[in-house]
Amino acid sequence: MSDQPINEEKAEAFANRLFDVLNSGSLALMISIGHRTGLFDVMAKLGKPVTSEELATAAGLNERYVREWASAILIGGVFTYDPTSKKFALPAEHAAFLTRDSAPNNIAAFAQYIPLLGNVEEDIIECFKNGGGVPYAKFPRFQAVMAEDSGQSVLPALIDVILPLAPGLTDRLNAGIDVLDVGCGEGRALNLMARSFPNSRFVGYDMSEQGIAVGTAEAAKHGSTNIRFELRDAVDLGTANSFDLVTTFDAVHDQVYPDKVLAQIDNVLRPDGVYLMQDICSSSHVHENVDHPLGTMLYTISCMHCMTVSLSGGGAGLGTMWGDQLAQKMLKAAGFTNVVTHQLEHDFQNNYYVCTR
Repeated sequence: MSDQPINEEKAEAFANRLFDVLNSGSLALMISIGHRTGLFDVMAKLGKPVTSEELATAAGLNERYVREWASAILIGGVFTYDPTSKKFALPAEHAAFLTRDSAPNNIAAFAQYIPLLGNVEEDIIECFKNGGGVPYAKFPRFQAVMAEDSGQSVLPALIDVILPLAPGLTDRLNAGIDVLDVGCGEGRALNLMARSFPNSRFVGYDMSEQGIAVGTAEAAKHGSTNIRFELRDAVDLGTANSFDLVTTFDAVHDQVYPDKVLAQIDNVLRPDGVYLMQDICSSSHVHENVDHPLGTMLYTISCMHCMTVSLSGGGAGLGTMWGDQLAQKMLKAAGFTNVVTHQLEHDFQNNYYVCTR
């Protein structure tokens, strides 16, 4: 230890802060379980205090596990409890941030990132020692969680709010244009656009076979014939001047070679084309992110997923928090001389960039 004198009051405060961290980290795991099992949704729909037996029966789950889970949730300050009736209750004010019906305010969906990242802790530690990265294949649920995340923040606003950020774009989509989504994942955004604009033609590229399969299945389910998905590397997007609109939703900072991807996007766009990029709202300078409401979590996701996935391919490792300044610089280097940044009231986490030449 250092020979510097210790301020006992500050030391005790920091120790208490660490206890809070341990409790909050544990609560995040329980919130993730509550979300995935539907327990919060069941509690909200029941709309009354219930015993662990009543909750387990309503949810179709094992009572002993539900009881222990509910106890952790209670101590975490999420439930209230009547020791006489042994009934737990979910206050309406808490349900407003924990149920699927509360989207886009359902914070419980984000809690899934914590156990997901914990699965690769050993791999990440090896990277600390030896460099390199953890490949995308090591994250089997990440795409599903990202799809749910996007389903709360992007999909509800996509047609009426996000696409109109580009002047005249909705009219062009209605008339019929060619659209590419790079890093489309499970294709939820692209499928929604295909259904909303039947005169336009849509293509989705991704490196995930599972994602491509899910997107294709959704298109078939809805009978959409103006959309297709391809397994394709984003550093080779095909023939120049092929698309009128290119979109990326939270995808660029994960890329092995983000500069090449942006250059490819510029290449495949037609002269009057539009590139719409959604990415994390942050600064490229760490000291300017100190007050970010999710800063610690986003840097953690970066360290244990976004950055390491890129580094696993020998790439740039931009990371989740690459920031607006670097994003602007790279977009202009790729050929986009006109970049307009938008922030939406419902989505503090992301920036929306409308890019033209």
